[in-house]
Amino acid sequence: MADNENLTSGGAPRGRPEDDSSSIEAADSQVNAYAIDRLSQAFETSAKRWELIVYPSLFAFIILAAYGFYLVFSLAKDVHYLAISVDTNMTVMASNMQSISDNISQMSSNVRTMTVSVNSMARDVNALEPMLVSIQDMDRAMQNMTLSTSSMRHDMAVMNQNIGRPMQFMNWFMPW
Repeated sequence: MADNENLTSGGAPRGRPEDDSSSIEAADSQVNAYAIDRLSQAFETSAKRWELIVYPSLFAFIILAAYGFYLVFSLAKDVHYLAISVDTNMTVMASNMQSISDNISQMSSNVRTMTVSVNSMARDVNALEPMLVSIQDMDRAMQNMTLSTSSMRHDMAVMNQNIGRPMQFMNWFMPW
């Protein structure tokens, strides 16, 4: 067991206490160097892994940001052209609205004139009511005349039949 006490954790024999502390410090520095080396290797591996993810993602983000800027810029340009077009069309529409207003005013005046004319026509139609009685009398008189003419036609037809037969017989004797 005494031999085991004189050995260090690395298996080297222990000597004096100063040597022990310097060897412990050397071992600690080796362990620290090894740990730092492993940490740096792990960090490098992790950094390479992140480089494979972050750099392409960053590149894609830059491309998307540039495309987004282009879209916003083109949208702003389109809105600018739209505003100019709307402004131009609004100016034309304002002048047309003034024309429409004038036309509606003229139409209102014409409707007033029509109202006066229709009222005049209503008075004239009221004045025609006595004429309506006269027209009805004329209608009855025309019916009577038509009836008389029809009766005359009938009488002429009868007379033609009564005179026509004997005249045909006499026409045989006439030389012409």
